[in-house]
Amino acid sequence: MDLAKMEEMGKMENILFTMGHVEGVPLPGPTVDVWDSIYNFQAREDDVVIATYPKAGTTWMQEIMDLVLLEGDVERSMRAPCFIKVPFIEMGALNPMPSGVELAEKMESPRMIKTHLPVQLVPPSFWEKKVKIVYVARNAKDLMVSYYYFQRITKGLPSIDSWENYFPAFLSGDVPWGSWFDHVIGWWKAVDKHRILFVFYEDMMEDPKREVIKVMKFLGKDLSDDVVERIVDHTTFKAMKENPMTNFTSFPNTILDQTISPFMRKGTELWEDGWKNPFSSGPQNRFVRNKRTRLEGSRPDVPH
Repeated sequence: MDLAKMEEMGKMENILFTMGHVEGVPLPGPTVDVWDSIYNFQAREDDVVIATYPKAGTTWMQEIMDLVLLEGDVERSMRAPCFIKVPFIEMGALNPMPSGVELAEKMESPRMIKTHLPVQLVPPSFWEKKVKIVYVARNAKDLMVSYYYFQRITKGLPSIDSWENYFPAFLSGDVPWGSWFDHVIGWWKAVDKHRILFVFYEDMMEDPKREVIKVMKFLGKDLSDDVVERIVDHTTFKAMKENPMTNFTSFPNTILDQTISPFMRKGTELWEDGWKNPFSSGPQNRFVRNKRTRLEGSRPDVPH
């Protein structure tokens, strides 16, 4: 997308979207409206996919993957904002911005594609073409806090009036892209059947270099230690928060209102300072009980 079109986006009026459902999963209305084109999207054998539940470290991982594929070429990684260079496959068209499917179809190979879809809803061509998929899972407690603030600033998602109402909605899966529990468990169970690298956000926080090397090997690259260090340095939270290609500052406030809260808030463990301070311990106890019940016997080792 050129500068003129980005400026045109900035002149857009406020947009509020309704929600719909596909096979019982809540999704933004524009996604539901073009569902056939999404489900029938044709993958290519050299595609790579970044799959996450929202606010699980998507932007962080896609920047890492892009740099690995570019063999550490930071200048080339700055070629376009992350939402342009990595099409969000289920994003509907938002004039003048084309849909995620349209963006992807116009891209030359190899492509990197982003999705928040639960495993049962991804386009079948992903499996037919045996594409490589990196899935990132994040502690649900921290993710919930981050998602709460993200939904407050995103005009394309249902408005939120209070944490007290948001918490039970998240717990029941009545939020965009559905249940965190089902999402993580579904992708975890798919690891043995498909080419999926399952990565934990907390592991990325603990040892970024180790996780970059995992991604590098999964994507079939053999990069020098200097290049790996360069990728790690370029994808720190501080670097990405200051990078206009990753911090979404090119999105107009009519779509993503960062006057309320920045897109990239902290990137750290949010539960302690985002949950225990403003939120009561009652919902916290209820969440822990629910999480244990839902994940019992089938859960991946998602850090607590």
